[in-house]
Amino acid sequence: MKPLVVSIFLLVALLFAPGANAQSSVFIVRHAEKADSTKDPDLSQAGNARAQALARMLKDAGIARIFTTEFKRTQQTAAPLAKILGLEVKSLAANDFAKLVTALHDENGNALVVGHTNTIPDLIKSLGITTPIAIRENEYDDLFVVQLGEKPGLIRLHYQP
Repeated sequence: MKPLVVSIFLLVALLFAPGANAQSSVFIVRHAEKADSTKDPDLSQAGNARAQALARMLKDAGIARIFTTEFKRTQQTAAPLAKILGLEVKSLAANDFAKLVTALHDENGNALVVGHTNTIPDLIKSLGITTPIAIRENEYDDLFVVQLGEKPGLIRLHYQP
């Protein structure tokens, strides 16, 4: 009888353990520094260094999915991490928030999203965060972490190459 009580206790403890219903996190960054002001530029040398730093920082963060926009600068920012993790990068239209938000909620695991100054605030808002977000044109070091769930949470960090 005693082993049965212990087994039931362990089962109940596992059901309510913090990891039992683990929520996914979405890591959101702006693309790294661009080489010029053309419509679809490559990353600059500083941008490539920042992309490498992002990869080093997130390689152990449990990233299972990576999303970028259709622009080279977002894809090049995500490429080093995708290579390290052996993941395919999914590119979506920069203004297709509905598709991205659905994908982030429908699949399990942490995700990286690389966006733009004009898309990141709306994406964060679409994920349920009410804190207003502003990113200046010369800022490339923000790392937003949104914890998905009934009551989403936001952490804003900064990273350097």
